[in-house]
Amino acid sequence: MIKHVAPPPVADINVTPMVDVMLVMLIIFMVITPMLSKGQSVDKVKTKNPIAMQAADKEDAVLVSVTRDGKAYLGSTQIKPEDLPQKVNDLLTNKIDKTCFLQADQRARYEKVVDVVNNMRAGGVDQLGLLTEQITEKQPAQPADAQKKQQ
Repeated sequence: MIKHVAPPPVADINVTPMVDVMLVMLIIFMVITPMLSKGQSVDKVKTKNPIAMQAADKEDAVLVSVTRDGKAYLGSTQIKPEDLPQKVNDLLTNKIDKTCFLQADQRARYEKVVDVVNNMRAGGVDQLGLLTEQITEKQPAQPADAQKKQQ
């Protein structure tokens, strides 16, 4: 009678399945990430003391953007400023909170931004939130002598 002997245990780790899973996750994140951005991307105005507006991140928030070249976007679709009152009014129907949010490029003409604000007000907006970014202050460079004294 022949006795079968089990093969010795393999001490190598098989990383191929892990690499496959990581590549699939990478592809999923690369595809999903652009879809997560809400509205048109603009270079927002920078302020020292911005007020956090968490309601602007909600899925049903009404977000209007003004780009550098003066084009207006409702969400991610381009719209003429004169069409804003009707569209905004439709979106605010049956909403208790009639707050809308405006993000404008810091290089956009003031005239275009005011035109969009006036058209939003005509559409029945009670509260208008202006979205800005925090100014990031850079640390001043220290001279080499001051760095040696600190050490």
